[in-house]
Amino acid sequence: MILTAAKIQAARDSGDLMIDPFEPGRLSPNAYDWRLGEQIRLCDGILDAAAVTRCEEHLIPVTGMVLWPENLYLGLTLERTCSVRYAQLLNGNRHIGALGIWVHVSAPLGHVGHAIQWTLEIRVVRPVRVYPRMTFGKLVFLYVHGDHDSYQQIGAKYAATAGIGLSRLHEELAGRRPGDQP
Repeated sequence: MILTAAKIQAARDSGDLMIDPFEPGRLSPNAYDWRLGEQIRLCDGILDAAAVTRCEEHLIPVTGMVLWPENLYLGLTLERTCSVRYAQLLNGNRHIGALGIWVHVSAPLGHVGHAIQWTLEIRVVRPVRVYPRMTFGKLVFLYVHGDHDSYQQIGAKYAATAGIGLSRLHEELAGRRPGDQP
């Protein structure tokens, strides 16, 4: 089940979910309109799953920043979210899609208990200027059926991520040689 705007507001008021900063006017019929944060990392060149990703971090100027198709950008939501009762689903929105921006396609699920500013994977099909704090997508809260553990309590790899998180796949691949079987 997806929470409606009224249920999101009620869950926030009761402490069952947290959105910080929160603005009631950003509630839509069944989602919360989240914003792009103020930092972005540019990851260019060859990326290697077995190595730490090298990126340059930038503040997005108030005048905006042009994103280019050949690059991968990692951004951050302005809002920090958490719920020990609901799972979260983060997506771009139609406005961003109409600009040719693909955001957070590979990992839209926020597990129950994950308290984060979301790291965003951003790709563009044409050069496009983005601005800090602009509306960038929708956050949906989903009711969880059955017993569940909090993501923060199970020792998950990204539980303590602060800021823009990079891939940590290299930790799983450490010590493997090319051609080794998993």
